[in-house]
Amino acid sequence: MRLIRNEMPNVWQARWIDPELPHDPEERQPSSVLRRRFLAEGAEGARLFITCHGLYEAYLNGQRVGDFVLAPGTGDYTKRLTVQCYDVSGLLRAGENEIVITLGDGWWRGSVGIDGLRNYYGSDVALLCQLEEGGKCILTSDGNWEASSEGPVRENDLQQGERYDARMEEPRSWHGAAVRDFGFENLAPTESVPVLEQERFPGKLIKTPDGRTVIDFGQNLAGYTSFSVTAKAGQKITLWHGETLDENGNFTQTNFDPGDRNKNGGIPQKIEYICKDGLNTYKPHFTIFGFRYALLETDADLSDAVFTSIAVYSEMPQTGFFECGNADVNRLFTNSLWSMRSNFCDIPTDCPTRERAGWTGDAEVFAPTAVYLADCYPILRKWLGECRLAQGEDGLVQNIAPVNNKGGMISNMLQGSAGWGDACILVPWVLYTAYGDTKILAENYDMMRRWMDFVGKRAEKTRLQNLGNPYKKYLVDEGFHFGEWCQPDVDNTAAMKKTMMHGAPEVATAYYFRSASVLAKIAELLGKTEDAEKYNLIAANAKRAYRYTCTKNGKITSDRQCDYVRPVSFGLLDGEEAQAAADTLDEMVKKNGYHLNTGFLSTPDLCRVLADYGHTDTAYRLLLQEECPSWLYAVKRGATTIWETWDGVRKDGTVHDSLNHYSYGAVSGWLFFGVCGIRLTAGTLTVKPQPGRELGYAKAEWRSPAGLIRSAWAYEGDRLLFDISVPVPAVIELPDGTSHHVTKGDHHYEVLL
Repeated sequence: MRLIRNEMPNVWQARWIDPELPHDPEERQPSSVLRRRFLAEGAEGARLFITCHGLYEAYLNGQRVGDFVLAPGTGDYTKRLTVQCYDVSGLLRAGENEIVITLGDGWWRGSVGIDGLRNYYGSDVALLCQLEEGGKCILTSDGNWEASSEGPVRENDLQQGERYDARMEEPRSWHGAAVRDFGFENLAPTESVPVLEQERFPGKLIKTPDGRTVIDFGQNLAGYTSFSVTAKAGQKITLWHGETLDENGNFTQTNFDPGDRNKNGGIPQKIEYICKDGLNTYKPHFTIFGFRYALLETDADLSDAVFTSIAVYSEMPQTGFFECGNADVNRLFTNSLWSMRSNFCDIPTDCPTRERAGWTGDAEVFAPTAVYLADCYPILRKWLGECRLAQGEDGLVQNIAPVNNKGGMISNMLQGSAGWGDACILVPWVLYTAYGDTKILAENYDMMRRWMDFVGKRAEKTRLQNLGNPYKKYLVDEGFHFGEWCQPDVDNTAAMKKTMMHGAPEVATAYYFRSASVLAKIAELLGKTEDAEKYNLIAANAKRAYRYTCTKNGKITSDRQCDYVRPVSFGLLDGEEAQAAADTLDEMVKKNGYHLNTGFLSTPDLCRVLADYGHTDTAYRLLLQEECPSWLYAVKRGATTIWETWDGVRKDGTVHDSLNHYSYGAVSGWLFFGVCGIRLTAGTLTVKPQPGRELGYAKAEWRSPAGLIRSAWAYEGDRLLFDISVPVPAVIELPDGTSHHVTKGDHHYEVLL
């Protein structure tokens, strides 16, 4: 019963059908159930093609069709609504069969995005399906189906939750389904992978200081709670899901920070279950939460109750494995992995609670790490398709894709931020370097080119204070930019206002150079020689513009670490200039008590820049720093995921912002690239470990597109031992300065200290 990608009916004989009776579109509706009996031969090769407005669960002869959770997935439905194809041969029988399909609100009309808007794509739910057996159509959605709104799912919403009445599990009050003319122009075959139920964690009942019953599942994740309990008809079980306990040890949701969303119902992440007599078993159908804890309210006897949390995320097998001699660093790696899992639900999102939005900046900074951790190519490829659909006619790349707000003049002005929009170039480039396939570059090339044209037009306007720059046409100091977002000791609101008033040329021009440089390489790979020359020229002039305004003859004068990390990492400084900047960065980190003060964009490159320029010891001191701001502060506070801000749980226990953002987990990329030295660029492999005695040992395994790569090192007295396995010819560079050109296989080295 597998999902078959890239398959659609040759001809749609089915019609869109609406199961609902007339209702107020502002009122939440029960899930509708549709059913149809039909005849089949029970032959091999049966295909069910299905999609909907909303979400669907389909059953053939009482058995679930496929294991895709929250199907058909998310996207800009006005432009692209995916159709799933399932091989259902094993579910059909010769003679009479029955199909039953339940529809939920989903992204179509449920709460979405930053503002929790409802009815974003429409106020209806509708079904389109077609069953073919041996190439012959034997069932279509049409006016002959029956529908009922008297089923067990009484309310459902992706973010708010689900209300379920087990006494109504046999739907009643059946009526006809209405045929609708919604068209087929936006339909497309599924090319990505399904969202699946994955790991499970048993819940532990605890009593909090305020006397309430809370379930601790031990792991923060995105998914839902399942349970079984023996109860009496009419008894209720209510579950409120949250990420942490507050400073007093009590259940809280205060860090969801809904703001204006309160008028749209807030973010209760609530399950309300009404029991039937006897054994009740349940898991949600059309909702998903970000949580570790669940507040439990019930009048049922819990003596035999079992509660389990189920992680739900896109099918993406883990490919990167890391272990070292420091348990906290191992936990940090695991936290990074779990935040990725929690936020790769059909597309990469920022958090599984408050926003659930496909922020471009988050994907841009994390993609180089993501390709180590898991096989995420299909998910990122799908999301890039959403970026293409969201791109403006002028080339602007939205900060969020798919777009999930209504916009307006102010909202539309706050788009196209440097480092966010540049994801349209930098994420495909990351996928190419990891997987070695130029198709991802060709597929997104037009989007990249149009984005660069957009930035170029921005650069034609220059603020008064920069008119003296002889390369001002390549200086980007206009337009909206988040800048170096979320620095630990900077007021974000004040920083944004300053950026809007004075521009952010240090960030925006650096990204103009970076993206132009990468796009020149992409153009060369795709055989677009004239384009390559064009973008190389843009890069050269953007570099000159940057150096004139943002440096003094190649010397950085800022007091912020990010302003050193970025130009060194991007290549905006030359030779001794880059080394001098890295040396200054090293001194700044030391003077700051081995604390970072970088923000959203430059933190992923901080340790790499330090280590690559001879300051490996400082990079390790940063990695192992336990006081906030640091990566291990959260670990020491018991985190099981990466937090949005460095102090998501403050020393006094107060909680704020999301506790499940993958962005700062990008440091785990350095564990592979730097600590264990695995560097793969389109099939060309270099292994250059950067050991640190503080860890004792480290070993990484990457099941890469080129094959299995292993790199391990360990300190033994006055010796440093290396065990490296490569699937292709490679260059191994050791800390003693020796370089070894090796063939595929296992290689062992010993360095005297």
